[in-house]
Amino acid sequence: MTTPVLTIDGPSGSGKGTIARQVSIALGWHLLDSGALYRLVGLASAKKGVSTEIPGELAELARHMNVRFGSDEQGNERIWLDGEEVSAQIRTEKAGERASIVASIPAVREALLQFQRDCRKAPGLVADGRDMGTQVFADAELKVFLTASAEERAKRRHKQLNDKGIDVSLAALSRDIEDRDRRDSQRTVAPLTPAEDARLIDSSDLSIDDVTELVLGWAREIWEM
Repeated sequence: MTTPVLTIDGPSGSGKGTIARQVSIALGWHLLDSGALYRLVGLASAKKGVSTEIPGELAELARHMNVRFGSDEQGNERIWLDGEEVSAQIRTEKAGERASIVASIPAVREALLQFQRDCRKAPGLVADGRDMGTQVFADAELKVFLTASAEERAKRRHKQLNDKGIDVSLAALSRDIEDRDRRDSQRTVAPLTPAEDARLIDSSDLSIDDVTELVLGWAREIWEM
């Protein structure tokens, strides 16, 4: 019997990471944060001085990254790269921009494909990203595409950064999100787009709990939980 997979795709700032984490905890399933992998490639390349204009070297770097995912006592995600905890480093705006660039490189996506598919383990997997339902787990029984208006996503990101004491312009965040959306949707390999059988959710006017319960309801219906 194939291990069940629930995919949650969507643009930057749509809330898919938060929803995926809450759903995985509620179901007791494993979690794959695919966006973190591209952020890690971007961070590793910056640390090692590998140019984003050299696809072969980036792919080689991606294949041999020493990555470990875990959680702290409060359940917050913790990520280690080559033995160094980089949880905060990969969540900066700069890291996100670099991740979007490396994610558009076919050789890097191919290098990370098997790593992602190997995360499919019993009792089940919740995978969030941009091409989980269209490329990596095209056979997933439940595919969700989560979005929100660019304005709402910029406001959410602005609040997150302000809460962390980081002062950034809301207008600049809006421009960055729109640029990233354009880059992700127009790339030639695995562009950001809903799978044909994905269930669409616009979270602009919904709370995190609302979206979580909606997704959990679908999951319980499909897998008869």
